[in-house]
Amino acid sequence: MPVKIRLQRHGKKGKPFYWIVAADARSKRDGKYLEKLGTYNPNINPAEINLDVDGAVKWLQNGAQPTDTARAILSYRGVMMKNHLAGGVRKGALTEEQAEEKFNAWMEDKSKAVDGKKTKLADAKDKAKADAIAAEKATNEARIAANAPVVEETPEATENVDATEEVEATEKVELKDAPAAEAEATKEEE
Repeated sequence: MPVKIRLQRHGKKGKPFYWIVAADARSKRDGKYLEKLGTYNPNINPAEINLDVDGAVKWLQNGAQPTDTARAILSYRGVMMKNHLAGGVRKGALTEEQAEEKFNAWMEDKSKAVDGKKTKLADAKDKAKADAIAAEKATNEARIAANAPVVEETPEATENVDATEEVEATEKVELKDAPAAEAEATKEEE
């Protein structure tokens, strides 16, 4: 029976979530499986991968063939490296301690790279948020400036306003008196 290590899709439409399983190659994609090895969630950045490393190594040593995507995931989590080191131990090229030491060193380097990516993504998210807030403040200030024209009141300006009000008041009085004066002038002429 040919065994494949592959992804089994779960989740809803547009939000996939995968189980990493060891299954018979002839079974359906989401059908019966032999063993569930872990999960893979590509919806977050970086993708979340939970994997039973020793179980996956055991299946690889028993002849299971991973699919291309499963191979990439197994390689990312160190399963392929551990399988390679286990092959070296079987052949006598390495001792068990040396293999474990190399694997732990590789895992530390990998975890540092992942942590670096997470901090870089968090910094980029914070910077984008700060830029959005600054742009919003600038937009609000521009909107306020456009809607509320500012008039500066100086003592000279208020004196000019008072003087114009007095002139307008005298013009109104003169205009009211003008028809009466015209009527008197016409009576005298007669």
